[in-house]
Amino acid sequence: MDQNNDENLHSVRITARGAKAAIEIDGQRVDPGALSGYTVSHREGEPPQVVLYSGDHAETAFEGLARLAVGDMPDPGPAAAVFLSAIDAEELERTTLARPDLGTGPHSLTQAMLTQLGEWARGV
Repeated sequence: MDQNNDENLHSVRITARGAKAAIEIDGQRVDPGALSGYTVSHREGEPPQVVLYSGDHAETAFEGLARLAVGDMPDPGPAAAVFLSAIDAEELERTTLARPDLGTGPHSLTQAMLTQLGEWARGV
């Protein structure tokens, strides 16, 4: 593929520091409030691909030609519903009651259950 003749390629510059990123496409700065994030991926033999996520950014830099795509952040609801439907209520209760960080104050059981579910979701 000849990168210089591919009309779908755009000049991209991304400079990120901490939670802030400055993104330029073909020399035009993108309003930071217009994006919730971005990804940069690259496969050997192909130009990099930059996906910009519309909406609400660790030190990162990218400059070069890339294919651009604008995507929406996926809705976590369906994945959460599948995860929660697979939870065994008895196992959740037994595991939560055995937690060493289970408190005795108001809402401590609920907090411990939410912590346990989060750990399971992360594979901990």
